[in-house]
Amino acid sequence: MRELTSDSARFGELTSEEDLRSRLEAVSDVLRALSRSAMRLQPILDQIVEAAARLGRADSCLVWLADGELLRLRANYGSPQEADEYLRSHPHTAEPGSCTGRVALTKRPVHIPDVDSDPGYTYAGTRHYRTLLGLPILVEDDLVGVFGLSRRDVRPFTSDEIELMATFADQSAIAISTARLFETIERQKGELARFVSPEVAKLVSSDEGARLLAGHRAYITIVYFDLRGFTAFVETAEPEELIEVIGKYHAAAGGLVRAHGGMLEHFAGDGLMVFFNDPVPVADHEVQAARLAIAMRDSVGELAAGWRKRGYELGLGAGIAVGHATLGRIGFEGRYDYGALGSVTNLAARLSDAATAGQILLSQRAYAALEDRVEATLVGELPVKGFARSVQAFELLRVH
Repeated sequence: MRELTSDSARFGELTSEEDLRSRLEAVSDVLRALSRSAMRLQPILDQIVEAAARLGRADSCLVWLADGELLRLRANYGSPQEADEYLRSHPHTAEPGSCTGRVALTKRPVHIPDVDSDPGYTYAGTRHYRTLLGLPILVEDDLVGVFGLSRRDVRPFTSDEIELMATFADQSAIAISTARLFETIERQKGELARFVSPEVAKLVSSDEGARLLAGHRAYITIVYFDLRGFTAFVETAEPEELIEVIGKYHAAAGGLVRAHGGMLEHFAGDGLMVFFNDPVPVADHEVQAARLAIAMRDSVGELAAGWRKRGYELGLGAGIAVGHATLGRIGFEGRYDYGALGSVTNLAARLSDAATAGQILLSQRAYAALEDRVEATLVGELPVKGFARSVQAFELLRVH
């Protein structure tokens, strides 16, 4: 802001003898300063009105932005507080009784040398001005807003000044549209992150994401969770009870997964699949996965104690496997997700199926990666569906 203000002060010192080319260069300087600002709409509007007032030798400058059929005040430089309050509570419409309304009607600059001598000017409110200049802010002939410059005394704008400020309005439209687009993208990314993981939301809008979404191999740790006794519970529970239990279970999982740096691939009823070390690398991802599993076991254990009082016999089973998988975009046009495919995902799911309530089973490779960092006991050889041979499993008790 300090940088732009110093530029604007220099523009305010321009003399009437300077030619239009010098003034247009001044416009470019202002807009270059704006381009160095953060792409947030309100700060840009605040800088624009200050720069415009100085550049147009006006006592005040206002910007209204279109909101359906209304034009609402969004930025004010130089107008008294009582005027600002009135203008914000009285939006303009496209009508001939005000300078802004006339601009909205015609989409052309409107110059009123003296509002007291203009019988058609009927806009109410305290008049702290005599001369007005209104300029349309257009994007491909669509009116997105209106600039309003005012002078306290009768000092009509010259044709050069009107042309200069019209150019400034045209160029400012670019900055305003860019900021709006930026904020829309940021808002959509935030909304997207409510439906997919934050990591996937970032991938969608990044150059690196295009490569990762296309498919790649990575060494990851998979944790799979599901609830023991859930099928029987579904058969007897009322829908409201089912939604309440699943809601608390998912809420507990969501916070813990994020806290431990995991990537939640999907919710499938009571089944949750989380992987580590992709798309964001995670140091000691095997240990982080183990810590998540312990935290989930303890958290769901507390929930299960309350469920048992209500007659619900539910408990968490978990399986952890480590290995290479193919990761990337899966799904179909209109509904994609970011997922992992490979035997390691199947192994984690099968270990989870084999786990009893409160039990966390590790694959042999997962145990080898964690052996010095955890306390675990050998369970033995387990027949696992989808695997030709039995697999050796270990029960994770705690992380050192």
